[in-house]
Amino acid sequence: MHQARIHPHDHRPRPQLTASLSTLWAALRRAMEEPSASTGVFRHYAHNAPVLIIAVVACLALAGGTGMNWLPLLAVGPALAAATSGPWGVLRIGALAVALAAVLGVRGGAPGTEQAIILSALTAVTLAGGLASALRRRREHVLAAVRSVAEAAQHAFLKPVPSTVGPFQAAVHYSAAAAEARSGGDLYALVPTPYGVRLIVGDVRGKGLPAVGVAALVLGVFREAAYDEPDLLDVVHRIERSLARNLGPDDFVTAVLAGYPEDGRMELVNCGHAAPLLVHDSGILPVEPARPAPPLGLRSLSDESPSLQHMTLVDGHQVLFYTDGVTEARDHERAFYPLGERLAQHLSEEPSRTLAALHKDLLAHVGGELHDDAAMLLLRKPADATRDQAATAPVAPTAPTRSTDRRAAPAVGAAE
Repeated sequence: MHQARIHPHDHRPRPQLTASLSTLWAALRRAMEEPSASTGVFRHYAHNAPVLIIAVVACLALAGGTGMNWLPLLAVGPALAAATSGPWGVLRIGALAVALAAVLGVRGGAPGTEQAIILSALTAVTLAGGLASALRRRREHVLAAVRSVAEAAQHAFLKPVPSTVGPFQAAVHYSAAAAEARSGGDLYALVPTPYGVRLIVGDVRGKGLPAVGVAALVLGVFREAAYDEPDLLDVVHRIERSLARNLGPDDFVTAVLAGYPEDGRMELVNCGHAAPLLVHDSGILPVEPARPAPPLGLRSLSDESPSLQHMTLVDGHQVLFYTDGVTEARDHERAFYPLGERLAQHLSEEPSRTLAALHKDLLAHVGGELHDDAAMLLLRKPADATRDQAATAPVAPTAPTRSTDRRAAPAVGAAE
């Protein structure tokens, strides 16, 4: 077999180099499309960067003829390794840098004093980098422990929503604006009760840990009252009384509560919150409250009280509850996110698929990062909801009939 000749001016791409470039290009494309892939790609290259830097400096020292001028740059290797590797990894990179500096210094005929200074500097940078790496690792372990506790606490009050609740298909999507957070000032809950499915979607004034504390308080009271109170307005009053004892003078919570006590009829109580969107045969209709009520926690400053509103739901209808972090998200031209328009574009028979498409579209609208907490909860009443409800609905305890005419708002029809 004859070996192929390699001509000195052969400009054909080498197969190995072409494959490497193709792999790198594919990784970069995947990094731009998927943030998780981006993290993995850059972590890989950052981990190998110290060795690459030392190799480049060594090549420059050998090719330039003035090796001692390049040797101080070898300190970049262990310094960078302190941010990407553990203490032993930093020491290995530092040992490599010191060894190369010694070999290149002897090869270049450097004076002993100058070479000793460079080697001492590289050793000092390596030791300092190893200490910094050890401290960084310790902080990372502490942060991981704190995150695990925080995630457990957040999971306790922002519980996952099942895909089917009573007669509804359901899905929820939550995005916290705080970095590395799973929850913030927005809240939601969807629970089956003896009085039908009940839910709450709300937004606490403020951000951070104080807002999380208020959200946990509201959700705890709601879950308790939703099981105890036959009247949805009494659930609102229970939350209001609890907030009056625990909120500061400038704190409040906007919220919308909903209940489904019987087939075909949904009850709504809106306390200063964004109007839910009803998806029906004629299009998408915002369900505005007939008599607006103040947010929870501000009842004492207004004479208005929450009112009960009725909404007709038939098979195939969907209702989207959301917070203002969705509708107030702006693009680079300061235009608000058109939720109703985009909901019509991404609507499907699977609520989870609809919310996933809306969330992806929302991130594209704002340019990749939300500046406020955003929550969306979507209910869909499938065609066989009546039969499923009859088979799975809990039996309500006997209770005296109570009038819901306390400032009750007129019903919202599906054709409005």
